[in-house]
Amino acid sequence: MSEPRVSSAGRAVSRRSMLTGAAVTAVSPLMVGALPPSEAHAKESSDDKEPSRGRTRQVTIYVEKISDQLVGYGLAPGKATVPGPVLEMSEGETLQIELVNTTDKTVSIHSHGVDYDVHSDGTDVNDSVTPPGGRRTYVWRSHERYKRKDGTWAEGSAGYWHYHDHAMGTSHGTEGIQKGLYGALIVRRRGDVLPARQFTVVFNEMTINNRKAPDAPVFEARLGERCEFIVIGHGNSYHTFHLHAHRWVDNRTGMREGPNDASRVIDNKDLMPGDSFGFQVIAGEGVGPGAWMYHCHVQFHSDMGMVGIFLVQNEDGSVPMHAQMALDRYHGHEHHM
Repeated sequence: MSEPRVSSAGRAVSRRSMLTGAAVTAVSPLMVGALPPSEAHAKESSDDKEPSRGRTRQVTIYVEKISDQLVGYGLAPGKATVPGPVLEMSEGETLQIELVNTTDKTVSIHSHGVDYDVHSDGTDVNDSVTPPGGRRTYVWRSHERYKRKDGTWAEGSAGYWHYHDHAMGTSHGTEGIQKGLYGALIVRRRGDVLPARQFTVVFNEMTINNRKAPDAPVFEARLGERCEFIVIGHGNSYHTFHLHAHRWVDNRTGMREGPNDASRVIDNKDLMPGDSFGFQVIAGEGVGPGAWMYHCHVQFHSDMGMVGIFLVQNEDGSVPMHAQMALDRYHGHEHHM
């Protein structure tokens, strides 16, 4: 099941299929490096009293039934996925999302981490949901760091966020989230380094992206490639996220912001429902290629199938024999209580 990505350049980058049908993004070469500045950026000066706004982009997202158990967001008819497309903005941008509901149930799209008014809240409370067969435009805005009138600083929108349904089944979207109506939202800061590969990992009850091992996602990268993980929690359970053999810095980007950045280095992070975080790692750095597990570190959750594989290939894209053997063992392993 492919999972596209909408970047701040306004392009959708298709993901190629993985061994288990999971998906990975290869960022266009034109996107690699620092993000281009948006049309307007707030300057951190004493004269800045309000956040400035940059360009506005439009995107259409379709809500579709995939199966009796799955409903997803997609960028075109018949292209819904679980998780939905990765949506990206750069600080200062506005995203106008036309949500097209092709299902027979009320749905919405609710965002974390960005600015919106009550009409784009995506909730029944604010009458901002999309009825069966209907369509509605939701407007999300972002801003850079700016100085308030009282002299304090408001932090910018940059971060690893997410979006989800807030209407299907209950006024909180419980059925929609259970069935896969969720996706990653990234707001980049000017100068952020872009990855070569990108993976969305959603711990939803006892599943990863609504799947369990041995059918949980297998994410692929070549040795030395910069990879970005966006990790999201949903459902009713407490989880932890652990990635074998790779570490990241526990800050906004997962990378040191300079020699004086005292953020700790971690390889395991708590994940509560509604939480999200992201980080970048260099595939196989210091450890080489291999089939590296990622999983929930709550033990009985792992036993129930909350385990996937981060497959680091050789630099030429070939799979080492030991990695293939590990994949075979993973696919043949029974996960149960």
